[in-house]
Order: sequence, then C-alpha cells, then structure tokens
Amino acid sequence: MSVAVSLESVSCVFGHGAQAVRAVDRVDLSIEGGEFFTLLGPSGSGKTTCLRMIGGFTLPSAGRILIGGQDVSHLPPYARPVNTVFQDYALFPHMSIRDNVAYGLMVQGVDKATRHRRADEMLELVRLSQVGVRRPAQLSGGQRQRVALARALIKQPQVLLLDEPLGALDLKLREQMQTELKALQRQLGITFLFITHDQHEALSMSDRIGVFNQGRLEQVGTPRAIYDQPSTRFVADFVGAANVFDGARARELAQADSVMLRPERIRLGVADGSRLGGMVLDQQYFGAFSRLRVDWRGETVTVDLSPQAVPPAPGDMVHLHWDADAVHVLEATA
Repeated sequence: MSVAVSLESVSCVFGHGAQAVRAVDRVDLSIEGGEFFTLLGPSGSGKTTCLRMIGGFTLPSAGRILIGGQDVSHLPPYARPVNTVFQDYALFPHMSIRDNVAYGLMVQGVDKATRHRRADEMLELVRLSQVGVRRPAQLSGGQRQRVALARALIKQPQVLLLDEPLGALDLKLREQMQTELKALQRQLGITFLFITHDQHEALSMSDRIGVFNQGRLEQVGTPRAIYDQPSTRFVADFVGAANVFDGARARELAQADSVMLRPERIRLGVADGSRLGGMVLDQQYFGAFSRLRVDWRGETVTVDLSPQAVPPAPGDMVHLHWDADAVHVLEATA
C-alpha cells in the first residue's frame, strides 16, 4: 500500500526568542493510502497545528510534508490534493444546500448543470438527497455535518482532513456519526485524517492512532495496541482509565519502574492468594459497569466491575486479583 501522507522531522514554531512556542516538535509520521488515521491528544498538544500544516493553512518551520509522494510543504491549500471538514462546518447560510456542496466546483469554473449533478450525487452518498433546495439553518446539526462532508468530498481529494467535526453534536448523534463516517470512508477508500481529543472516537473509528503530547507523537499504533500496550504513562492515562504505579509500588507488582493495570482487568476475590487488599473509598454506577476506588496503603486503585456483580459498599474491605499478563510495563516516567 502506498503512503498517502508523510511528515519528515516536521516542526512548527510560533513567535521568536523567549516568546517562541514549539507547537509541533520534530514529528515523523507516515499515513497509508486508504487508512482512517486519527491524531488524538488534549487541547494544545499540537494535533490541530499538524493538520493545518498538512492542509496548507500553516507552514512548517522545519521539515517536509509529502502527499502522494509530492513535497507540498510550501504549497497553498488550493494546490494540495486535500480538503478539510471543520468543526463549525463553515456553510454559507444564504446558499442552498446543493450550491454549498457545489461551491468548490463553481470556483473551478465547472458549468452549472455538471456541478449540480455532482452535488446531487454527493448528497445521495451522505443520504441527504431530499434537502438540496433547503438552507443550512433548516437542517439539524447532524445533517449540516453531512453537508460539510459532501462539500469536501465533491472535489475527490486524495486525503480528507477532519478537524474535530463531531465536537458540536450531542452524544447519541456523535456516536451515530462515528459509525457513518467509518462506513463512508470504507466505501470511498479515501485516506481520512481525523483530529479529536475524544479517546472513544479515536478507539472506535481508527485503523491507527497517533497520540500527541506537548507537540510530539508519544505513540502510533492500532487502537488495541494503544489501549492494551501504551508505551508511556501519558498514553496510559489519556487513553482510557488506568492504574499507574511507579517506583517501589511498581517493583512490587512487576519488578519494573512504572507499570499500568486497567481497571476492568481487576476482579474481587477471597483473601487467599490475593494480589492486594484494601478498603473501598467509594463506588459509582455507570450502567455498563460499576467503578470502585479502593485504598491500597495510601494509593488509590480503580476497579471496574461487571453490572452483574454486587459492588461492595464504601468502608468494606476487599481483596483484588488479576492475571499476570494484566500488568503492562511502561517506559520510564516522563
């Protein structure tokens, strides 16, 4: 499979001297053609700056950006084979939905009949074939999101950039759109580069994930690898709930300097052979599971129990067990 996007030691620095901010710091990354790749990280981690450099909205301070093998590092956005879907959709309120979708073709000078035909095909693709004559204000948030997708796809980009496009939607609609986006990407075979701070979006949609922290990629891997085998404490803490132990506690559990134990890998049992014991501090009910916080000699351990289990009450003493392979060794704590 060919490489769709390649970043070679790419950095982006804003400002000068003592006021300089290194938003992206020497990032190397290859995204395969036809891949659904997600850049995941907290606000200010550099993921959106990275997307903006790929899209041409921000120029790199150092390094090279290649799309389809072509160096596009200093090309303007319109000269790159990409298109972008933004969180606010950026639809023209005075235009019909059909004309919004066809706008890019109009700028290119495509005749009206052709661009309307293509726009109708795109609206059919995103299941909005009946709304072409409406205005954006007459559509729901999810429908406007689909319109923005259709408008970005009409020019048949090699790479579609999606900058937190689901952030403005409520939870149920966001989950529905996650499924639709992934299905659409598979149908079209276009490379999607998706930006989010939401770990659940990243895990549910992506072929691979790159986790950003302070301008650098901490880890790149499949969702399962990122979740089950995080390389650093930051990745372990940011992607899912995690019990991370350092120093003497870590060596007690796995003869390592830093280890992680996911809450769902822990179970309650009898005292004989227990890994550790402690007192329940509190418990929360989430429907699909109950979460306990247990005090282990001054360290708080999070435990997730199945909905069938009867959770102990705060103040109860419990004994915690897990399989040996549930403890994952992390790189040295940053």
